[in-house]
Amino acid sequence: MKKLLLSVLIATAVTTAANAQLKSILSKAKEKVASGSTGSLGTSEIGSALKEALNKGVTEQVTKLTATDGFYKNEAVKILLPEELQKVDKKLRQVGLGSLADEGIKVLNRAAEDAVKEGTPIFVNAITSMTLTDAKGILMGADNSATAYLQKSTSTPLYAKFSPVVKTSLSTVGADEVWAKIIAKYNALPLVTKVNPDLTDYVTNKTMDGVFKMIAVEEKNIRTNIAFRTSDLLKKVFAMQD
Repeated sequence: MKKLLLSVLIATAVTTAANAQLKSILSKAKEKVASGSTGSLGTSEIGSALKEALNKGVTEQVTKLTATDGFYKNEAVKILLPEELQKVDKKLRQVGLGSLADEGIKVLNRAAEDAVKEGTPIFVNAITSMTLTDAKGILMGADNSATAYLQKSTSTPLYAKFSPVVKTSLSTVGADEVWAKIIAKYNALPLVTKVNPDLTDYVTNKTMDGVFKMIAVEEKNIRTNIAFRTSDLLKKVFAMQD
């Protein structure tokens, strides 16, 4: 993931279950800032704490995905087949090509693991680019302001920069070759509707999903367990939600 930026980190982390978690701290911070009850705690400190928490999420969780089987043996993020290819998988197994079908799933996950290896410097650069204006807008906006702001401003360009990295990774781990063989075998079978899936698009989206699920794990740890607040700043800011 050579060119991922901060926005993907927060935007995905605040979706689904993680959305409720981030909403808690932002809502309480908003109330305290609005009421003037934050004491010496200012927007700059809150912004810095958000950056530190995201950096910790990258360090503690995203790096785990770069290991062999980081995706493949992690049920929370393992990439399974899209609906279009489920029929391919089923048919191959019916004709005795189960091992080829298994390899097809594995190489998709290998491509994700390979792509994430490129991501850490991009995450760090992206996180440090967060401005005080961004932080204040997120804190003082509506409950979904972080998601709305980040998705609107960056989702499209981020995907455009990330997709080529996944495409290269698919080639690097041999996924292109494996899936070319799988598709050729399937399309040669009688009475099947031929398929030509866009694996780059699919793996790009699923890799991004996996990365942010793991970042959300660390964010939840910081919010719910004081032991994970490893600096005075994290303790000070995240105590607002306790």
